Amino acid sequence: MNDGVVTIEILAKAIQNCVDKKGLTEDETRYMAEHVMNFFGFNDRILDNILEPEDRDAFYTLEEYNLLTTEREETTLYDGREWRVHYWRLKKDRIMSLIKHAELGRRRKKEEDYSVYDEVPDDVWNREKVG
Repeated sequence: MNDGVVTIEILAKAIQNCVDKKGLTEDETRYMAEHVMNFFGFNDRILDNILEPEDRDAFYTLEEYNLLTTEREETTLYDGREWRVHYWRLKKDRIMSLIKHAELGRRRKKEEDYSVYDEVPDDVWNREKVG
């Protein structure tokens, strides 16, 4: 794999593995992955307040797919007021698990498609008339 680094390609595959029954095309999942990863860059956590409402909608969708989660921190300001900071975090373990599951599924499918007859030469099947 890649040491847990979530790339656009990895996130797109994870999204596809979550939503293949919901009708998103490969291009749509790639676009969503690019859109989200443009915010994260090389980080696994970003501030919520940098998002526009339409961006936040995509994040909520990925939260439904269990690929993102929210966090919050509270701190006390110098004047005694409480300040809350909200974050979005990539769920790397879940994303990588989906990728691994998909790879195992593809391997199994290849094994299922294999037949011992595939290696038998065609001329073995030719019959000759006897006598």
